[in-house]
Amino acid sequence: MANDSPRPSAYDPRYDPLVAHHPGHGQDYAPTYWVATAGPPPEDDGPISGDRDVDVVIVGAGFTGLATALFLAREHGIRATVLEANRTAWGCTSRNGGQGQNASGRLYRSQWIARWGKETALRLDAEIREGFDTFKRLVAEFPCDASAGGHLYTAHRAKKLEFLRSEGQLMRDVFGYDTRMLSADELRRDYVIDREAEGALLEPDGIGVHPLKLAFGYLRAARAAGATVHPASPVLSVETRNGVHHLRTPGGTVRARAIAFATGGYTGNHLHPSLAAKIMPILSNSLVTRPMTAAELDATGFKTDIFITDTRTLRFYYRKLGDGRVQIGSRSSITGADAPNPKHMQVLIDGLHRKFPALKDVAIDHSWWGWVDVSHDMMPRITQPDPNASLYYALGYGGNGVSFSAHAGKRLAQRIAGQSLKAFDLPIYASPLRYPLAFNQIEARAWAPFRRLGQRALYHWYHLRDEQL
Repeated sequence: MANDSPRPSAYDPRYDPLVAHHPGHGQDYAPTYWVATAGPPPEDDGPISGDRDVDVVIVGAGFTGLATALFLAREHGIRATVLEANRTAWGCTSRNGGQGQNASGRLYRSQWIARWGKETALRLDAEIREGFDTFKRLVAEFPCDASAGGHLYTAHRAKKLEFLRSEGQLMRDVFGYDTRMLSADELRRDYVIDREAEGALLEPDGIGVHPLKLAFGYLRAARAAGATVHPASPVLSVETRNGVHHLRTPGGTVRARAIAFATGGYTGNHLHPSLAAKIMPILSNSLVTRPMTAAELDATGFKTDIFITDTRTLRFYYRKLGDGRVQIGSRSSITGADAPNPKHMQVLIDGLHRKFPALKDVAIDHSWWGWVDVSHDMMPRITQPDPNASLYYALGYGGNGVSFSAHAGKRLAQRIAGQSLKAFDLPIYASPLRYPLAFNQIEARAWAPFRRLGQRALYHWYHLRDEQL
């Protein structure tokens, strides 16, 4: 950190973006495995001190914000000012599972066709593939413990095999992917002995990364190219006067000709009217075990570092890390206030033990939770919601932001720089985030806290459908 950066304040594990006004001021990181193993954070530019005029402000110093700043500087000669409430990569970026998939949002490719038709689905797939290439180039540039090899999608019940076969066949026949179905025996022989898995779909594209090491690489490169990154500078209010955005922070007001929001699952309803009630923040738990012994490694049959996801709606995602630990994550509490309740982490531990009985007595070295940005139609937006206003945002990845955030940053930089591309007529670029149901802005904000009631009911239904029906 810069010499004038203050000592971080204590991490608040109960923060909830649906009800809080902002995510804090200079808070320390969540106690993740990534934070423990990334090494010291690179130098930054310290908190905002005094009023200033700048060209472009980016709110949020995670993957998307840092990538946007990097591409603005490298490809357009624009030196952005990045404002972060707490520490660099404090939110989603330092709390995810490090799974870089050839995907974005929550919908499968078959659902793309159902929603937009085959022609648009093919174009969207080409854009997502290009996005994965953008991610691969950055991963190759910055040391981040990258592990390629694809993605395993396991059927946690036999009845899910047909879904995997159907989706895999569509990916082959319509989109040209070299997918392959694995029997339970093949999966256990060649990849992993997951006691729940009845088989799996092997997708060819996927790179596991150490997400915080990758983000630190983005940070170093963005600053070297001319961007400035200011932690402990939460945006308290935004006011636009005569086309100039006035962002008030505790240390001063930043005035900018353009503003881009890249706040992911930590997007509060009070940040800006264009974002209020547009995202449903969902908590995800994660843990990392101690390194496995030789006997445990043999019993779990991990012959791969490929990351794995199962077919539950409230899915488990897991993999073996390079130092022989197992990392696993899944959904968590409904509210931030209840997030520290041990029962939520116990759900994750129980899932680990079902999949790998040999790890029943293994110690958990790291555990944490974080907010995922899920849009109401399950797809992200990288857009300029009002063509007459110099305001932009990129969010709504639905848990698939590790990889696509790189390309989102590139596209967001192009929009800010005034480029017009054919890709921008795709649904993820051409329309703003939606409100839930038929609400308008005022209704959506008023009802935001009550959405948790519906979420709780859905979680009960998902569990019943996943495990019993």
